[in-house]
Amino acid sequence: MTTHQQIAPGITRIATTPQDNAFLVDGDDGFTLVDVGWAKAPSALLNAVAELGRKPSDIRRVILTHAHPDHVQGAAGLRRRTGARILIHDADRPWLEAGRVPPEGRSGRAGRLLDRLPKLHWAPCPADGTVTDGEVVDGSNGLRVIHTPGHSPGHIVLLHEPTRTALMGDAVFHRGDLALGPAALAADPALRIESLARLPHDLRTIGFAHGTPLAGADTDALRRFLHTLPDGSPGPLPERSG
Repeated sequence: MTTHQQIAPGITRIATTPQDNAFLVDGDDGFTLVDVGWAKAPSALLNAVAELGRKPSDIRRVILTHAHPDHVQGAAGLRRRTGARILIHDADRPWLEAGRVPPEGRSGRAGRLLDRLPKLHWAPCPADGTVTDGEVVDGSNGLRVIHTPGHSPGHIVLLHEPTRTALMGDAVFHRGDLALGPAALAADPALRIESLARLPHDLRTIGFAHGTPLAGADTDALRRFLHTLPDGSPGPLPERSG
């Protein structure tokens, strides 16, 4: 079964489960993979790479939007099978390398209880490097890091500048309707809204870790959603460009 979909030139969405997505960005030296997924996700990812006529070693680097299990649990296994470098924002690096979200990583008791479950832990995965706000990742053909803390301290959105595509991680979910994730699962729920104000207005495509992508005029739905948020949301709604 085909599990991949091109959402913009050079950007492929891969469904690692029916609810979870990762993204391949074709660059100067091969692929940059954005997020991995659960422990079984590497097989789905490599199957998609094969369907694209490429080989595992064509995944040169992995950028993790944040260190939650449904994004990083398969990271160590994927690195073993591809040799890819694992990159993450420095604020989430200790979580990745500890193999779990710490108690202070969730704002609600329900989130802290969930994180005690062994199935939500992962093999500790030392990062090969970190990414910083504003950085354009080498070899990625214009993939820029936007630090968007709140869901986790080191959460990032990745903007593919040539196609104006935002890969959102868990900054926003799109499961039928656009929404923020449960506050109990976020490190600092209030900070999420302030972070979203940093997103550019001229997006042409939006990829979500959870949910279906938006393209063209449909991206206006994100702009409208941002203006439904309480204090901290962006200023007056600008005209869409591009």
